[in-house]
Amino acid sequence: MAAATRASFFRPRSVIPGFGLTFGLTVTWLSLIVLIPLAALFLKTTELTLDRFIAVVTGPRTLHALWVSFGISFAAAVVNAVFGTIVVWALVRYDFPGRRLVDAIVDVPFALPTAVAGISLTALYAENGWIGSLLAPLGIKVAFTPLGILVALVFVGLPFVVRTIQPVLADLDKQYEEAAASLGASRFETIWRVVLPTVWPALLTGFSLAFARGIGEYGSVIFIAGNMPNVSEIAPLLIVVRLEEFRYADATAIAVVMLVASFILLLIINRLQQWTERRTSER
Repeated sequence: MAAATRASFFRPRSVIPGFGLTFGLTVTWLSLIVLIPLAALFLKTTELTLDRFIAVVTGPRTLHALWVSFGISFAAAVVNAVFGTIVVWALVRYDFPGRRLVDAIVDVPFALPTAVAGISLTALYAENGWIGSLLAPLGIKVAFTPLGILVALVFVGLPFVVRTIQPVLADLDKQYEEAAASLGASRFETIWRVVLPTVWPALLTGFSLAFARGIGEYGSVIFIAGNMPNVSEIAPLLIVVRLEEFRYADATAIAVVMLVASFILLLIINRLQQWTERRTSER
């Protein structure tokens, strides 16, 4: 026991010194930026009694807003996981005219202000818009419906999936795919047994990032959602509504539920990602 204790105190020194200083700055910075604001959020909810807290977070309007935010964010992340992977495959595995332009367009949602994105999508998918006017005769209404929220979240979440998978797929040598094909594997088997196991951890990471972005998205959604209570109202908007009503404790109660639920879901996804990485390394 004593030997182990002495060994812990006499570890080999790093080539680059300064662990104590950098670790202290890291903890201080994270505390100021992340931990203290989150602690203040939880502290604010103590103004509510337990019965009042439960009544706020289980109210029909709150539950529906949470369902819209989490449910549609999950659906948008799934859509981006599928089509984002297809986009990455085209950008990495094929050389076509305008490939660099397409690659640059993927990053547009990163740089575009969310309000501009929301206004643009609303103008496109409204019943008198370019795309909305074509869908209206088919009975499909996008703007001011939950479907519009899905479109907005797919728009803002796509770059997270593409930029996470792209470097991993670029590092995967084509020779592995050619070897699988030469051994008689079909295209589907090559993708399932060679490509997918390699990109799966990155795919889960991109999925979780797109999912997290969708849960907290506000600017691009409020323009196209319609914001009707119990129809297309998202949880972040409901928090803003409660703040405008000066019901600050109610707003923080909804925010705490979103925070805890998001943390649990991301923890599950990260654990799944670690498990997938271990399974891949064991092969």
